Amino acid sequence: MSDEPPPPVEPTRDALTALEKHFGHRRFLDGQNQIIGALLAGRDVLAIMPTGGGKSLCYQLPAMIMEGVTIVVSPLIALMKDQVDALERRGIPATMINSTISATEQRARIADMRRGKWKLVYIAPERFRQRAFVEALRAVDIALLAVDEAHCISQWGHDFRPDYMRLGEAVEMLGRPQTAALTATATPEVRADILRQLRLRDPEICVRGFSRPNLSLNVTPCAKVKEKYDRLRSIVEEHKTGIIYCATRGKVEEVAEQLDEWRVPVTSYHGGMSEAERGEAQDLFIRRKKAVVVATNAFGMGIDRSDVRFVVHFEIPGSLEAYYQEAGRAGRDGEPGWCELLFNYADTRTQEFFIEGSNPGFDTIRNVYQGLLNRRDAENRVVASIEQLAEFAGAKNSMAVSSTLGILVRAGYIERFDVPGKRIRGTRLLRPDVLTRDLAVDRAALEEKERRDRDKLKGVVQWAYGEPCRQRQILHYFGESALADCGSCDRCRAAQERSGAREATAEEMTCVRKALSGVARCSVRRGEGWEGKFGRAKIIGMLTGSRSKEVLASRLDELSTHGLLKETGSAYVQALFREMENGGLVAVSGGEYPLLTLTPRGEVIMKHGGSLRLNWPGTATKSPAPAPRHAAPGSPRAAASVSKSSSAVAPGRREKPAAPPERTQREVETSLSEIGFDETLYAKLRAKRAELAAADGVPPYSVFNNQTLEFFTRLQPRSYADGLRIRGVGEDKAKRYLQAFVDTISSH
Repeated sequence: MSDEPPPPVEPTRDALTALEKHFGHRRFLDGQNQIIGALLAGRDVLAIMPTGGGKSLCYQLPAMIMEGVTIVVSPLIALMKDQVDALERRGIPATMINSTISATEQRARIADMRRGKWKLVYIAPERFRQRAFVEALRAVDIALLAVDEAHCISQWGHDFRPDYMRLGEAVEMLGRPQTAALTATATPEVRADILRQLRLRDPEICVRGFSRPNLSLNVTPCAKVKEKYDRLRSIVEEHKTGIIYCATRGKVEEVAEQLDEWRVPVTSYHGGMSEAERGEAQDLFIRRKKAVVVATNAFGMGIDRSDVRFVVHFEIPGSLEAYYQEAGRAGRDGEPGWCELLFNYADTRTQEFFIEGSNPGFDTIRNVYQGLLNRRDAENRVVASIEQLAEFAGAKNSMAVSSTLGILVRAGYIERFDVPGKRIRGTRLLRPDVLTRDLAVDRAALEEKERRDRDKLKGVVQWAYGEPCRQRQILHYFGESALADCGSCDRCRAAQERSGAREATAEEMTCVRKALSGVARCSVRRGEGWEGKFGRAKIIGMLTGSRSKEVLASRLDELSTHGLLKETGSAYVQALFREMENGGLVAVSGGEYPLLTLTPRGEVIMKHGGSLRLNWPGTATKSPAPAPRHAAPGSPRAAASVSKSSSAVAPGRREKPAAPPERTQREVETSLSEIGFDETLYAKLRAKRAELAAADGVPPYSVFNNQTLEFFTRLQPRSYADGLRIRGVGEDKAKRYLQAFVDTISSH
């Protein structure tokens, strides 16, 4: 990150124009339009969006349109740096204020905020502890206060951070600027707490749903550690790229060492590492230098790597919120992701230790406070490590001492301060006249929090042992109701096996994807889901090439999918549709005229293929045409060999035959992971980028960033027009650089 910011960017009043100008995108993802629209209309917002749903853009884009500075509260320094670096590469003036910034530089950046030099400033939540810091911000023209990872504000959430609790007070001190709270996971209870803590005014509440149909959730009972390692090795060998979560630092190092012995390109990440070591580990993983990272739950917020194919929990997490947020880091590109918990009930003891540490008893609180009173200096300060304070208080669990200090801070008895030149923090007694026996602490609230934390752990255990569909159980936990089982978790697969289900052959997968394509053509996109327009009979008639009065009257014969399964036979297609409904790929709406539509899982299978188990009907009249020899069984290439594409026409659109598009079927339809990653081509593109950057005297990322190079590598555009479709390619950069990359790809 350079010291000098790029020149100020003139804000534009049109959101779509700003989207393409500053971010190189041409359309919003589901939910982004609603949130951005509400913010530009001046409303507060609470946004619950799944991991990979594009939360960051929801405040970054308004920042480029609104007058003033957007302040982003972000909990991790590494995440801040990644975000600021990415914005700078786009020419957006952004900076950050956290513990790595000196007091002098901090004052300089606040002064620059007052002068309008920055559009986005990322600030660590602990900065808001200092009243003087908040007072300094009062002179800044704040357009928006965005609270990222907002679940951290709630003590009922899975990742409560005491510093977040000061944000409500800070909002008041700053004159109640427009506020947005964003997170990926929050139960109804946590959402209510966020609204209360931040005092959001008539907020737009956007909950985009928690369903992740591309994820397969699995639990494997492991009686011994060896069984865990045996299973882990199989997962890594099969899925290659992923994250392994462990409960403790020691276990992280042990598992990482084992993977290293297996010659897996691995790095590790935990809170015991220095800030520089953590930053390096995160960078190695994000930049594709390492395929696997072993980490505690400190790793993951805002990790921008879309091709994570697996997430393994080596030990049980403390809550379903934590599990689902961490598991959700798999498959952010929409491709299938494998999530597995290696379950041993004995591992709950570690989580119980954490619960005890984060919920100190009243006696522990009194002992720590008395220890502070006994060892204060003339200025009512105590400079000691957490371990030393634990020794003073006679406490066995140093984590409980740390939690006690947070409780005393929130109650107004002490404050914590940084000690120059030391890695420990000091404690200042604010009310030293208060005796230990007179401490006013809400014991009922402390006991209630401990009860809820223990209930959360019980919830994970019950989920692990539970018989119903894994994803449906989680959706129920978050207050949603699933229309059907996911069909891909271990519970659903076991039920399918009991009923005689089996994996699809390449021909059967092609047939299913053709059928789902037909359903999509007869549906309308509504937000994240689909709305049906026709019943089962008409859709089957259309797919089998019927020219009945009903089909012709509805003009279904004009769809590109008309006759797509003509040679398969009507009886087979009828039976196939029954099994697709049983398997949760399609759904029938209620009402007087039942309409057939696509489910989220059906959409994933239609676009990407993947694993599919059904009770397959008997042999069709004529099997679908086999996929080309180079296509993997069940892969999107198999479906791409069909003459009538499943994604070339918008659902429900009538289209006349047209000349083949300039972009090949493979480029249009093949999923990113099925195309694979050509390391040689990627190296050539990096070399070309370096050459162009040197010629223009700019850093390489100013040409195209690594993510855009990855899209070039996977999608391999063969023309200038194709290159313009790549995410992250704006018109200005395209004019200067795009043709050189297209030529490199063509020659390769």
